[in-house]
Amino acid sequence: DGTFDVESFEHAVDVMILAQEIVVGPSSYPTEEIGRNARAFRQLGLGYTNLGALLMANGVAYDSDEGRALCGAVTGLMTGRAYRTSAEVAGAIGPYEHYEENRDPHNHVMRKHRRAAYSIDDELCTDSELLAAARRAWDEAVDIGVRNGYRNAQASVIAPTGTISFLLDCDTTGIEPDFSLVKFKELVGGGQMTIVNRTVPLALETLGYSSEQIKEIEAHLAVEGTLEGAPGLAEEHLPVFDVAVGQRAISPMGHIKMMAA
Repeated sequence: DGTFDVESFEHAVDVMILAQEIVVGPSSYPTEEIGRNARAFRQLGLGYTNLGALLMANGVAYDSDEGRALCGAVTGLMTGRAYRTSAEVAGAIGPYEHYEENRDPHNHVMRKHRRAAYSIDDELCTDSELLAAARRAWDEAVDIGVRNGYRNAQASVIAPTGTISFLLDCDTTGIEPDFSLVKFKELVGGGQMTIVNRTVPLALETLGYSSEQIKEIEAHLAVEGTLEGAPGLAEEHLPVFDVAVGQRAISPMGHIKMMAA
């Protein structure tokens, strides 16, 4: 229905961060030095995808303060929950090998993350439950980490997730907006497939359009490849559907600011 399922997201983070931690030991690495470093610091790379679609589904423009606040809350929950799990694992089997010599700077960084979660503007974040969960995750990550240390020197990363996103049927990759509402993908074995953003109808529903209006706007998109000039679509709603390329391309700073968020 377009809302963010906090409880399921937390569970997914718990499972995936634990799975990544388990894989560090038996994994093979390109060089011996990289292998030693990976096992001494146990850096993980939990990331996410489909942020652009989440914002669109909620009727929030990607290049907006509200969009960035929501991104900050999602990232805060993901990373805070990951370090919380990391601290719990450290309590069971010990922190990473070089944790003791890095204790003060590592814990300092954890506190900075917590401060960042509390600095997200409550009025701009459209999902108060999500924001509260992000702050709670960081409170717990810091508290448990002080007692146990952390099993991993790094927990999350902002990755492009292009291939994985395609396999997951996501409309957008990583934290990026959609490339375009209608895309043409060249296939390795020859031929081409057309991919139309499937979040558009849900976004239109969120914005209050009737099922008849949604059908007409979708038909326009399929033919024209853009929502500009779509029948019955209000001008003020166009920013919700802005993408990376085309007439209404999001500015370079729109991408940079989302990275910062």
